[in-house]
Amino acid sequence: MSEPIHSAKVAIIRNGPYRVTGAPPLSKQIIGVNKEGESERWEQGDTVPTPEAYSLCRCGHSKNKPFCDGTHKQIQFDGTETASREPFAAQAKIYDGPAMQLADVESLCAFARYCDPHGQVWSQVEHTGDHATRERFIRQTGNCPSGRLVAIDKHTGKAHEPDLPVSIGLVEDPAQECAGPVWLRGGIPVVSAEGFEYEVRNRVTLCRCGASKNKPFCDGSHATIKFRD
Repeated sequence: MSEPIHSAKVAIIRNGPYRVTGAPPLSKQIIGVNKEGESERWEQGDTVPTPEAYSLCRCGHSKNKPFCDGTHKQIQFDGTETASREPFAAQAKIYDGPAMQLADVESLCAFARYCDPHGQVWSQVEHTGDHATRERFIRQTGNCPSGRLVAIDKHTGKAHEPDLPVSIGLVEDPAQECAGPVWLRGGIPVVSAEGFEYEVRNRVTLCRCGASKNKPFCDGSHATIKFRD
């Protein structure tokens, strides 16, 4: 991905919070479901007022969520980053179909479940020669907040990415009765505690419950521990 033209950035503080600069707007982003309880759409929640720069809780224990209040020091939070630093394409498993391919990096799964309706995207890719199936496949993969799943046009090699504003979402998952990750949207750079610059991507989810085993990225642990903000 080319260099971002905005100034928003997230810097990871060692065993501490996410330091956000460049004034990206912050809001709740809610997983909306259909009548069967399947993830179907994103619903815009309340906007959270922020200053030009702010620190988001990473340990999951702040009493001022989503912002850091220093609790990570009291609990001796271990925020060691363990995620792969390889580019997405180097990690992805490719599923091939007649018109589309599905690129999948399973370790990035944030358990939002947009992949599940209509027989799951891994099965849909085999039927992307059909226009309706192809459009549904692109929509469902694009709703994956973590970017674990990417739909790729087989003939052009172009990835289909949703048009996301430069912003940060705080995922809420009413169906699972929990709060989810920090959702970086629109290509916000992430810099590790050691100064490593992770690949800039359109969709990224960062752990905010403190329990992920793939830090700094979300691995769905918030659903297991029923994290609440």
